[in-house]
Amino acid sequence: MTGDIQNPLAMVRPGLLVIDKPRGPSSHQVTAWAGEILDVPVGHAGTLDPGVSGVLVVMLGSAVRLAPILLGQDKEYVCSLRTHGDVQPDRMRSVLGEFSGRVYQRPPRKSAVARNLRIRTVHEMDLLDFEGRSYLLKIRCDAGTYIRSLCHHVGLALGTGAHMEELRRTMSGSFGERDAVTLYQLKDAATGAAQGDPAALAGMIRSPLEALGGIPRVMVRDSAVDAVCHGAVLARAGLSGGDRFERGETVVMMTAQGELIGLGTSLVSSREAMTLTHGLVVAPSSVFMQPGTYPRGWKKAKEPARSASKR
Repeated sequence: MTGDIQNPLAMVRPGLLVIDKPRGPSSHQVTAWAGEILDVPVGHAGTLDPGVSGVLVVMLGSAVRLAPILLGQDKEYVCSLRTHGDVQPDRMRSVLGEFSGRVYQRPPRKSAVARNLRIRTVHEMDLLDFEGRSYLLKIRCDAGTYIRSLCHHVGLALGTGAHMEELRRTMSGSFGERDAVTLYQLKDAATGAAQGDPAALAGMIRSPLEALGGIPRVMVRDSAVDAVCHGAVLARAGLSGGDRFERGETVVMMTAQGELIGLGTSLVSSREAMTLTHGLVVAPSSVFMQPGTYPRGWKKAKEPARSASKR
C-alpha cells in the first residue's frame, strides 16, 4: 500500500528508538509523539524534565517489557553549574572528587515521587571547562540521581552556593548521542517508509539486544525455542550453552543464530546446569519472539483414554 502514513511500522519489528529530546516538552509528550508518528504502543526508559534535553530511549511495541532493565541502567549527563561566588578551578575539582561514590538524596518538592531519602552512586564527576562562575561538568551516575540536587550540594560544599543552569543527558545505558535521532528525522523516515522506502526507518530502530549488554546469555536449542515462546520453562535438554550465571539471575535467552527469544530467571547456576542430565534451568519472564517462528519440537501430553459412558 502506498501513500498510507498511518502505520509505517506495520512490517517493522518491535525495538528501541533513541530520540534526541529537545528542551520544552516532557518526556511523556515526546514519547507520545513518537508513538503517533509510528502508530505503535510506546514507553520511555527514564524521565527527563521539560527543561532538559538529550538521550531518551523509547521502547516500541513488545519492547516495553524491557522497562525494568532499561530504567535501572546508568545515565551520563553534561551539566552547566553556576556558583554564587568565585571558585578556583582546583578547588572545584577537589570538591567534585568528594562526590564520587554513594550520595544521599531526597527528591525535590515538585517531584512526582515520594520524598523519601534515597542512596545513589555517582561513578564519575569531572570538570570539563569553565568560564567565570559557570562550570561545565560531566556526570555518570545511577539511574534516578537528581542532578539539580547534586549541584546544590556541591555549592554547599564549596561554601558559595550553586545551582544547575542547564542539563543534557548524553548517555542512557549503552545508547549515546551518536545513536539519537530527532523527531523531525523520525517523521521524515516514517514518511519514506509509507512511500515504499523503509531503509531509513529500519536503521533507526535498534535491536533490544543492544540494550542487554552485560546480562548473561543462554543458548536454546532449536527444538526447544517454540516451547519457550509458548511460556514453557527451559529444561536442561533444551540448553545448548551460554555464559556463566548464578541462581536467581536475569538471563537473556537466545537462539543458536543469535536471535533474541526473551528474558528469564535462572533456577540453577550455570555450574549446576552443566552437571544436570534433566531438570529445569530457566523460567521465562518476558518473551519477545512470536510462537511459530521456529518449528515445534515438543509434543502435547496424551489425553487420558475416555471411559465408556454408562447406559
